[in-house]
Amino acid sequence: MRPIEEYERLIGYCFKNRALLETALTHSSYANEHKCESYERLEFLGDSVLGFVTAEYLFTHFSNLPEGQLTKTRAALVCEKSLCGFSRALEVGSFLRLSHGEMHSGGRERPSILADVFESTTAAIYLDSGDLERAKAFILRFVGPAAKTRGGRAFKDYKTTLQEIIQQNPEERLEYVLTGESGPDHQKHFTVEVHLNSNVIGKGGGRSKKEAEQQAAREALELMGY
Repeated sequence: MRPIEEYERLIGYCFKNRALLETALTHSSYANEHKCESYERLEFLGDSVLGFVTAEYLFTHFSNLPEGQLTKTRAALVCEKSLCGFSRALEVGSFLRLSHGEMHSGGRERPSILADVFESTTAAIYLDSGDLERAKAFILRFVGPAAKTRGGRAFKDYKTTLQEIIQQNPEERLEYVLTGESGPDHQKHFTVEVHLNSNVIGKGGGRSKKEAEQQAAREALELMGY
């Protein structure tokens, strides 16, 4: 097991109370053997902090994504697979406090444990610093780049997919037509139709023209059986 100071260097935060960080790295198997606290309570808090910071980031940086896509993107960013990947980048496995049995059964590489410890580390930073901004800085080192990749892909899904399908027939012509605009400047609502040649194949609405076009393309895909 590597020195905890090395983990502080990797996470970019120096703890005032190192016992808190030790708890964040302590699996229940080790805690049961040594009569100390495991990371489970910290994991509970970290899950909430992580969810809020991720939701706020997506809401602020992806204003064109509709609510459904925001929800799916957040779920993908904070799922076990993603958090496990973040922990692997931090080499979390080499700092874990595990029982001998858990260690020999592959605990240092177990995805569920690595995901849990990313959450418990988040909570430990939040509690030790007393500052959500420090925890946010830690989270967004990982969530930010992943969100830009995943969020961008989610945004272009429907229109790109529809365009690729239509392009298989070069004579077909796809066009998005704005059919309505309502509401005050700060709360606009747009409606759009997507036309294939002169036929309406989908309608959509949203708080921006781009969002309305996405929803129109989504309806067209559904009607076409995709």
